[in-house]
Amino acid sequence: MTDVLRRGRASLAFSFFAQGATFALLVTRIPAIQDRYGISDALLPVFLAAVPILAGVGSVTTEQLVQRIRPSRLLRCSQPVVLLALLGAGAGGRIAELAVALGVFGLAVGVLDASMNMLGVSLQRSYGRSIMLSFHAAYSLGGILGASLAWVGAHWHLALWVSYLPVVVVLLPATLVASRWYVDGDVAPVGEEQGQGQGGGVVFKLLLPLCLVMTFAYIGDSTVSNWSAKYLKDVLGSSEQLATVPYNVYMVTTLLGRAIGDLGVRRFGAVAVVRLGTLVAAGGFAVVASAPGAWVGMLGFTLLGLGLCVLVPQTFAAAGRLAFENHGPGASDAAIARLNIFNYVGFLVGSPLVGALGDAWSYRGAMLVPMVLVLVTLVYARSFAAQPGRYGGGHERPRTADVGRGSNGL
Repeated sequence: MTDVLRRGRASLAFSFFAQGATFALLVTRIPAIQDRYGISDALLPVFLAAVPILAGVGSVTTEQLVQRIRPSRLLRCSQPVVLLALLGAGAGGRIAELAVALGVFGLAVGVLDASMNMLGVSLQRSYGRSIMLSFHAAYSLGGILGASLAWVGAHWHLALWVSYLPVVVVLLPATLVASRWYVDGDVAPVGEEQGQGQGGGVVFKLLLPLCLVMTFAYIGDSTVSNWSAKYLKDVLGSSEQLATVPYNVYMVTTLLGRAIGDLGVRRFGAVAVVRLGTLVAAGGFAVVASAPGAWVGMLGFTLLGLGLCVLVPQTFAAAGRLAFENHGPGASDAAIARLNIFNYVGFLVGSPLVGALGDAWSYRGAMLVPMVLVLVTLVYARSFAAQPGRYGGGHERPRTADVGRGSNGL
């Protein structure tokens, strides 16, 4: 293990942490943003939907950009843009200014999410063992910090820009400094076709099961983030204060599950971890749907955090591995950019799906729908298996000379 890889892993983990904090600061202050700009309840969903839609556009664009530009450079450029767009969303005074800020935020987030996971997958391949969950654990930790800072801002009635400015002042230069040690890993020659033509079609066929898993995982995640408080209060009869707890519990258990998840993958394999996570998540939805009271419902949301947390990182890792094994490192980056789009598809579909089913049927019944969708992962669990003798499969490790240079030329 070289110092280049260690520094690359630490700097990328900090990037995940910074993005977790940034995204949490945006989504947890949506009511304050609505009040600041005087956005009606009818118009708010348009703004909320625009961010993941534009992020999908950014991810598609990244697939094309990595044919000419290394993912480390895309990440280095996009993360400051995301931070500045967050500050712009808090500092503007007119709806048009908010629209521009959120538009820039969405496009840059698509590039950032895709390039971060590209670097994570290539680093895991260079390490020769599972480390992908540790990056997403850093994201969860950042999300907890961001949500906590948002609570402080709301509690003290701070203006949005006052809440956002210190975070941007600290994180922007820190991420730029950390970006000096990003490691691209093994990359295709610049200008080489990466996953295009016939090869691109094969990659998409390989990815289809993983795209479904990613979509269903994010439907489950968005169900928790958007409906846990309302469900606990309106269906299970909790107090308003207790209704704020499930999402925090979910975030903490997500962090814990990801912190130990890589050890489970190394010990038992990705397939076993994904199957266990799927069953735990499905059990969590079943407990939530049948809970007689608020505290049993809290247990269900705890199980959801422990189960869902492993699915997304392992899906990115599996997509990169499958594409690399069949078409080389360039196809790996393209596959991750394509898969990342379904992150936003699940986010867009999940909340309105559960809301519509809850209004038309019942919210208890609505919780069974993401349970069934998550269980589909069991059908495709074999897609997460590493092939013996391949990088990341635990049987063969690349020589240090095969590892790409750090983005600062190390």
